[in-house]
Amino acid sequence: MLNLIKLVVGVTSVEELSERQKQATNCRNHSEYGALPVVHTRSFPRRSEEILEGGSLYRVIAGLIQCRQRVLDIQTDTRSDGTQGTLFLLSPEIIRVEPRALRPFQGWRYLDSKDAPPDLTGSMLTNLPPHLQKELTLLGL
Repeated sequence: MLNLIKLVVGVTSVEELSERQKQATNCRNHSEYGALPVVHTRSFPRRSEEILEGGSLYRVIAGLIQCRQRVLDIQTDTRSDGTQGTLFLLSPEIIRVEPRALRPFQGWRYLDSKDAPPDLTGSMLTNLPPHLQKELTLLGL
């Protein structure tokens, strides 16, 4: 199984990401799953079959990997300017992960499962503001 990782631009928290994904402009109907949140990107992943075997899209918010969502489908799409693009159709469930600092990058990257941060379960970190999560992570706590 293979994952993807991508920055979330203009969002400062997981809660804000969740609210943004509920907007109609950020959803698409899927014949099997109904309305799903989508992420637009330019290039189609060559290893899409591996991603669709249970992979997730990990999200970097405020300099930290903070959450993930399962990738349910990957589709080509025609953008508003007529160029080809790609849509990642995601599970509506946002799963928080152990925060990990990451420098900015463009586009998306592959993320092997062995390198992905573990899911958070019952941790106090989920209730901390992003700036405190980042400070604690940078301190190695």
